[in-house]
Amino acid sequence: MHIATLPLLAATSDSLHSIRAFLEKGGWFMIPLGIASFVGLAAILYKFLSLSRSRVIPDKLAGQVASFHDLIVADRVEPVLKEFEKGDSSLARLASVVVRHRGKPQRDIILAVEAASREESARLHAGIGVLEVVITVAPLLGLLGTASGLVTIFEGLGDTADNPMIARGIARALNTTIFGLSIAVPCVVAHGYFIRRIEVYTARLETLLADLSHVCQRSNPRS
Repeated sequence: MHIATLPLLAATSDSLHSIRAFLEKGGWFMIPLGIASFVGLAAILYKFLSLSRSRVIPDKLAGQVASFHDLIVADRVEPVLKEFEKGDSSLARLASVVVRHRGKPQRDIILAVEAASREESARLHAGIGVLEVVITVAPLLGLLGTASGLVTIFEGLGDTADNPMIARGIARALNTTIFGLSIAVPCVVAHGYFIRRIEVYTARLETLLADLSHVCQRSNPRS
């Protein structure tokens, strides 16, 4: 082993020891907090994957939808229609609804898209509710653990209280609150980011589908 790596290994070992001691001081309340941390992290990773551009509005497909009328005129619309039928993205699934109602009045097409968009909205928001639960529950669990620890400390107080010991006990009791807040804060940031991303996607989908429905109102892509 290279000598230069020894300080790094020592620092890593000290860090792991400090984390373990921190968790042990929090008592059994650290167990549900650890579960909440795992669930929150899993929800964040899931949303990062499910809200990727390729799963919602692929750039290539968005360009094809935007130039759908030109593709019809050039008789190059068939590959795009097959892409719609695959339904690999939110845009493809909603665009396929528009194409299936081609030739109908635009109002009928819009109503059909609105009905399908509610299902897509549920897809886009899947996992957001889990983050909201973690954001609410984690700080409350932390406060509950702190309150429980303080009750234990104060029950043991006598006329000859050891002030340094009490201070250490209170510090340990606050560990659960610190852990709970450290879980909630990243989840709050991620929640705001995902909600904003969904709003941007929704606005872009509305624009693309409005243009597509206008084209399909007066054109039959397969004719």
